[in-house]
Amino acid sequence: MTGLRSGQVAGAAGVNLQTLRYYERRGLLAAPARSLGGHRLYPPEAVTVLKVIKATQRLAFTLDEVADLLATGGHRHGGQESGLQERARAKLAEVEAKIADLQVIASTLRETVAAGCDDLVTCAGEPCCPIPFATIAAPSPAPEDPAYRARP
Repeated sequence: MTGLRSGQVAGAAGVNLQTLRYYERRGLLAAPARSLGGHRLYPPEAVTVLKVIKATQRLAFTLDEVADLLATGGHRHGGQESGLQERARAKLAEVEAKIADLQVIASTLRETVAAGCDDLVTCAGEPCCPIPFATIAAPSPAPEDPAYRARP
């Protein structure tokens, strides 16, 4: 019986043995054949599958999403529709939304640094505080206050 042993597959794919076994338990990687001595013997394609899993994770796909893509895609181009295009578009929109959120955070942090904020509690009560919760830290108007009735 021929095939690659666990260490060979893990090394070639750039993962550790625990990752290899975890993916096998999750069903991302088919259970390998066993040698007479009980050693796992993987086909050479296992290295490619592991590299695909790691690449899709770097593209922000979860392991559940990767498993679904592998199962529906049949590990090949053409033929059965895997939905990769649709899923890639959805993931792109998700990533772009996260980038927009991170840009807002970065901008606020730049403003915080520029404003010289050193004490979070003190800064939060100042009108010049760039941190978004500054309005939360301001005392709320009382119900009898005209500003209370003017709130949205």
